Amino acid sequence: MNPQPVGRLILVLVLALCALVGGGCVVMNDQRALALQAATARYESAIRWGYFETAYGFVDPALRKGKDLPALYKDLRLTGYEVVQQPMEADKGKATQIVTIDYLHEDRQSMMTLTDRQVWQYDKDLKNWWLVSGLPAFK
Repeated sequence: MNPQPVGRLILVLVLALCALVGGGCVVMNDQRALALQAATARYESAIRWGYFETAYGFVDPALRKGKDLPALYKDLRLTGYEVVQQPMEADKGKATQIVTIDYLHEDRQSMMTLTDRQVWQYDKDLKNWWLVSGLPAFK
């Protein structure tokens, strides 16, 4: 038996094993990325449709502990929500997304726009993303 084909076979097997092991790590990161994408999409939907109580549920529980949703959100209507920068995981377990929101207070009927820099933190224990920057600062 020629030793070269055996050496090539071993090399191919080692490369395949490395790809499988490395692929497992990518899957874990992909799962966290998919969870972030799902959380930001559900949050966007809640905000967009005016379900502010639901949106408030995405805020880190430590930040909303003992606090009700501010009354300011009762007469608010969104007319636009545009993702300017998709969520990007800068640090492991922390991501930032930037959106612009067009809105009006129903009692004032004047259009306003804000830029919301959302900071999301991953909770390893719950396998969940929490909004640690809080709800948008509507004025």
